Amino acid sequence: MKLAGFLLLLAGWLLVLATLALLGSAPARTGFLLAGIGVEVVGMVLVARAHLPVQEDRG
Repeated sequence: MKLAGFLLLLAGWLLVLATLALLGSAPARTGFLLAGIGVEVVGMVLVARAHLPVQEDRG
C-alpha cells in the first residue's frame, strides 16, 4: 500500500504538470487539475494509512 500511495502521489503531480503544459482551454484545464489533485489526495491517504500502527484485537 505504501508503494501504491507514493506512485499515486507521483502520478497526480505529473498529471497536474502535464495539464498546465498541454491544455489551453480553462474548463479542460480545471477538470484535469482537479483530477490530478484528487489522485494526489488518494495517494496521500494510502501513504498515511500505511504508516498507522496496527491495532491488535483485545477481545
